[in-house]
Amino acid sequence: MALLWRYYLNHIVKELHLSKTTLNKIAIFVDVQNIYYTTRQAYKRQFNYRKFWQIIAEQGDIVIANAYAIDKGDDQQIKFQDALKHIGFDIKLKPYIQRSDGSAKGDWDVGIAIDVLEAAKDVDTVILLSGDGDFDLLLTKIRQAYDVNAQVYGVPMLTANSLVQAATQFNAIEQSLLL
Repeated sequence: MALLWRYYLNHIVKELHLSKTTLNKIAIFVDVQNIYYTTRQAYKRQFNYRKFWQIIAEQGDIVIANAYAIDKGDDQQIKFQDALKHIGFDIKLKPYIQRSDGSAKGDWDVGIAIDVLEAAKDVDTVILLSGDGDFDLLLTKIRQAYDVNAQVYGVPMLTANSLVQAATQFNAIEQSLLL
């Protein structure tokens, strides 16, 4: 009986180990400004990051979750960043730069691209939240180089067609993902 019990326990341990190692490893990269402005323009509502997280967590193990934002230092923004941290995101901030001519600069495209390139070799799925067509070459590159699943979440009417075409899967941000 003890031998049978030991066999049964060993079998369970092996099954648990196999299921852990075969989980889909997911990396999430959020272009916060793009998502904020596109959902506001299209729907006059905000993106529901908590609901999004729940959906993605059901697909596998979220090993990286970066949200890229511009730091203006206001209280509302700090509360929003704290909420993202509470959900599970790492927040990456760049200072908001006001130029002497009145124009402003605040762009994370290069930083996002570098982080995606570094992560893609170690994960099964890269999820990009952005409608910015500048990322189409990036997704094409990681799909070819690492055979990674590259998903995009974006507002349909404000997401570049080239980005949709470069993705393995396009997921429309619609009512169910809004607050």
